Amino acid sequence: MSALAGTVTLVTGADGFIGSHLVDRLLVEGASVRALCLYTSDGSLGWLDGMSPAQRAAVDVVRGDVRDARLVREVVAGSDLVFHLAALVAIPYSYTAPASFLDVNAGGTLNVLEAVREHATRLVHTSTSEVYGTPRSVPITEDHPLQAQSPYAASKIAADKLCEAYARSFGTRAVTLRPFNTYGPRQSARAVIPTVLGQMLAGAEELHLGNLRPERDFTYVEDTVDGFVRLAAADLAPGSVVHLGTGRAVSVGDLVGLCAAVTGSSARVVTDPQRVRRDGSEVEVLRSEPARARALLGWSPSVGLEEGLARTAAWLRGRVEPAEAARYHR
Repeated sequence: MSALAGTVTLVTGADGFIGSHLVDRLLVEGASVRALCLYTSDGSLGWLDGMSPAQRAAVDVVRGDVRDARLVREVVAGSDLVFHLAALVAIPYSYTAPASFLDVNAGGTLNVLEAVREHATRLVHTSTSEVYGTPRSVPITEDHPLQAQSPYAASKIAADKLCEAYARSFGTRAVTLRPFNTYGPRQSARAVIPTVLGQMLAGAEELHLGNLRPERDFTYVEDTVDGFVRLAAADLAPGSVVHLGTGRAVSVGDLVGLCAAVTGSSARVVTDPQRVRRDGSEVEVLRSEPARARALLGWSPSVGLEEGLARTAAWLRGRVEPAEAARYHR
């Protein structure tokens, strides 16, 4: 029987890319799932709109916002475990609206921490490999210094440090999972892999991309979700940090070649200035050392990059029409 079977589990950001996949997995694990989704006037539940009737009946959906401390206390009450994924994640937008990122990513995390502290609930907090910045050495371990090269990264470092502080100061049972670049079905069209695959599948002759030089460690979403489940089931000390990555990094330029092999595209790359990060803010390489996840969680990736790209392309096929090519490079 799963260690999470029968637990009352709250997922913040359940309507998003990784959060919706996590909800799917928790239902399979036998957890009683409460999903906090961002309120919208049209009543959308994001990716949870695609749940089957049986799944929808099994999930307790709450519409709200992690910036509302009272609401957060209410939804945490009665939960055995909280997976905190709600965040603003679009790095380019963080240069335009840094206060919003601080408010949601740090302020929202503070609200969650206060609630789990009050209700003595366990917390799995979601970080990002962007907090490492351009590394001083590779592969990157969890002990690498945190270096903000975007307002987004700064807001996530603040959130991570709040979790550390609450664990040290109050004994709050908070642990942090730090995924490297997760990809797969349901990811935003602005992210690099759906951007490349989407344009190729739409029949574009030109790919509108930013810098081709940076290297990233890509993890398929099912593997990332498996890491969440394993960390929740593990008995790690409050304040522990574990990151998830494959240990393999590829450049954006090489990624284009892998996507071309999957789609049969011969499109050429055109630099889109809107997708180029500001001077001094580009993180040049993110490549993980996955030893801690392997040792403490028994976790290792099961889906290689080539297979994951093929799965993602298969999901995108039929969803991308030729006229939609512009959507994937705006």
